[in-house]
Amino acid sequence: MARPSETARVVGAQAGAAEDRAASDRAFRKVIVRFLPTMILASIVAYIDRTNIGFAALTMNQDLGLSPLAFGWGAGVLFFGYCVFEVPSNALLYRVGARRWLTRIMISWGLVTAATALVVGPRSFYAARFLLGVAEAGFTPGAMFFLTGWVPSHYRGRLMSWYYLSVPVASLISGPVSSLVLQLDGVLGLAGWKWLFIAEGVPALVIGLVLRRLLTERPQDAGWLTPAERDIIIRSMAAERRERPVRNLWAAMADARVLLLASIQFCFTVGSYAVAIWLPLILKGHALSNSAIGLVAAIPYLFGCVGTIVWAQRVDRTGRRIGHLAAACLVGAAGLLVSVQFSSLTPSMVGLSIALVGITSARGIFWSIPPRFLTGLGAAGGLAFINSIGTLGGFFGPVIMGWLKASTGSFTAGLAVMAGLMAVASALTLGMHLVIRQE
Repeated sequence: MARPSETARVVGAQAGAAEDRAASDRAFRKVIVRFLPTMILASIVAYIDRTNIGFAALTMNQDLGLSPLAFGWGAGVLFFGYCVFEVPSNALLYRVGARRWLTRIMISWGLVTAATALVVGPRSFYAARFLLGVAEAGFTPGAMFFLTGWVPSHYRGRLMSWYYLSVPVASLISGPVSSLVLQLDGVLGLAGWKWLFIAEGVPALVIGLVLRRLLTERPQDAGWLTPAERDIIIRSMAAERRERPVRNLWAAMADARVLLLASIQFCFTVGSYAVAIWLPLILKGHALSNSAIGLVAAIPYLFGCVGTIVWAQRVDRTGRRIGHLAAACLVGAAGLLVSVQFSSLTPSMVGLSIALVGITSARGIFWSIPPRFLTGLGAAGGLAFINSIGTLGGFFGPVIMGWLKASTGSFTAGLAVMAGLMAVASALTLGMHLVIRQE
């Protein structure tokens, strides 16, 4: 039997540990509340600006004389520009600081989005989309690099899932808002699709200015934290840096784990953007009005939002990120296969809803994995490299869908190919066990 003094010491130690955990939770909660909402809002605007051409296409394609293949190329060329400039952008972010560089990215992409209203034909459309990719390059991995510099790994599963919840939320908002803006057709002599680009470019300018005032580069400079809170964050992040040895840019880009993660993201990004950009035109084939398309297109993303939150909580409880990522990709593949089995609207939308639960959940789970072994310049470059290769899927997805639509006259073949790539992503994810021994 333990002596009273030993029992008191154990109880005191447990109480002290509980108090330390509570103090740590309060400090990191303050960090998350300060940074995450604005980052989510920025990501929502970014995703809308990448994919709003799906709704603009309802009237723009005829005005500009765009065939399905030409539209697919225009939709995808953004991601080519994004990919080429992704790693250089994040190397500069590491040198000049996230606050200034993320501000620059947001302001420049807002200006390019608004300027897309000036396009007059296929060539200018391609040029505007390419420049939008160049302007936005580095934002997502830059935001990841910034957030993971403030928050340790045991908070990141939910943090990344909440951040990537911005994707289904953006799609949820984009449909009704875009349909509403299209109704401005003819106001001040501008077509509705022109108003769409102008109205959805301005928020990026505003958020860019907010980020410049809001972000703080290092915990040491955070006057909005108490000295004790700063100390907790500095010590926690220093301990993580000692555990994660990959700090060099070139070593990170040659790391087998980084290469495999880039391949996985490429596969599920193909399916994600193919659905996001072509969904309005898929729904138009069911003889829906533009207003109805905006509302119906939001339904799968509503399920995606709920599924992402629930799945993230499960991942954080179990810690088994690789297994859950493989399962999410497989759910995405199954949903897409269900959607192509039916020609009527309702069962097809059920399949797409299942698919988007898997696809949107996969994003949040995915981005909680690389910061476990990347740090410093290796994190900035490694995250950018993963995202740049993965984001090429945003180029191939719309182009493949456009080519198969032009070749077959339907979207069935394109969606089946997307399902196959999601299944490949699931298989590659299971292969992560060969290079990451501990989850």
